[in-house]
Amino acid sequence: MRTTSLKSHYKHWIMKHNKLNGAVTTGVFAALGASSCCIPPIIVAISGVGGVSSSLSWMEPFRPYLIAIAALSISYAWYAYLNPKKSDDCDCTVEKLNFFQKRGFLIGMTLFALISITMPYYSHLLVSNNKKEVLKFDSINLQNVNIRIEGMTCDACQNHINYAIQELDGIISVNTSYKNQNTLIQFDKTLTTLEEINEAILSTGYVPLKNK
Repeated sequence: MRTTSLKSHYKHWIMKHNKLNGAVTTGVFAALGASSCCIPPIIVAISGVGGVSSSLSWMEPFRPYLIAIAALSISYAWYAYLNPKKSDDCDCTVEKLNFFQKRGFLIGMTLFALISITMPYYSHLLVSNNKKEVLKFDSINLQNVNIRIEGMTCDACQNHINYAIQELDGIISVNTSYKNQNTLIQFDKTLTTLEEINEAILSTGYVPLKNK
């Protein structure tokens, strides 16, 4: 009888903590998905590789749902952790929690999820503009262009595009706006072309739609 009760207690303990770990994992991945639009620009900022694609931007419409899943999963994990253990008929000793079941780990994953969810609001601070100084230019050769861009989902996206365009020769100034969904560029047409600028934008994963 005691053996049966002990097995039941242990099975209940295992199921509870498996659910806790599953909830934490779901919450963290959902939080990362909610911030996925900002991941490529940050990779660019850290690695300096201008050609990293923003192919994850298609997930942006699902951001509210991913945030909700993350919040519910992390909340459930805390409930499972804090929920008082049911009393047992036997005098059973509960095994010591391992690292993944400790309060500190749960606090850390909660903070990680929160940082991930709020990434679009501060990610532009992590992305370098990579501004280059143009020493000489002939005003006769300058051209101004306004390109409408599709696919930007946060402030970090605009710096991602600025970074790629400023890698080209002859760029005098570039000002990309997530709010206006466009980029204003002044360049020396003897050193670069509009086609090269469009290709630079496409290399980031965003789409140039119209030149004005």
